Amino acid sequence: MLTEVVSTSLLPGRAAIWVADRLWTAIAERGEGHLAVSGGSTPLAMFAAVAALPLPWSQVHVWQVDERVAPDGDQDRNAGQLDALRDVGAVIHLMDVTNPSLSVAAASYATSLPDRFDVIHLGLGDDGHTASWPPRDPVVNLTERVAVVGPFKDRVRLTLTPPVVNNARHVMFLVAGATKAPMLARLLRGDPSIPSTVVRRTGTTILTDVS
Repeated sequence: MLTEVVSTSLLPGRAAIWVADRLWTAIAERGEGHLAVSGGSTPLAMFAAVAALPLPWSQVHVWQVDERVAPDGDQDRNAGQLDALRDVGAVIHLMDVTNPSLSVAAASYATSLPDRFDVIHLGLGDDGHTASWPPRDPVVNLTERVAVVGPFKDRVRLTLTPPVVNNARHVMFLVAGATKAPMLARLLRGDPSIPSTVVRRTGTTILTDVS
């Protein structure tokens, strides 16, 4: 894994440029770019920063890495964090977590995914999870593209699975805050007891303010 340490104030902008550069390449080569994003508090500033960049937004498709099963508009949903990208005209693809059949919702989202993502953005939890792959959960061994997991931290979730993430052209972990230092160290040394180490090491970049 390539690790780039950036000051806290510059991290969102650096991550935005990193994402935008790869989307530009995808659009130039294939006519559109496909980006999958994770939720949480850390990427909000990155979303705002990338939305301010001059991309051909109608050719950018934004997907969810994971989503909590909660009503539309609920503050637990990751969907509300995508407003900045929606406002500039990106094509947003939301997981249908209000579907009465989550297995149907997972299968439908899996069918709609691109063959290969250009960029997948991941976070790193203080328990070592990424996407919605809880510690010691069998989701990391699944072969289907989208899975129902949980309850995990009080919510059932839909999530992309490791085969989808590891097939992406580019994967980026965005890790902010000194509290993440111990888990980041475990990720870097490949600790097999945490779910995030399932992510491939080649072609993955970590952008962080943790030195």
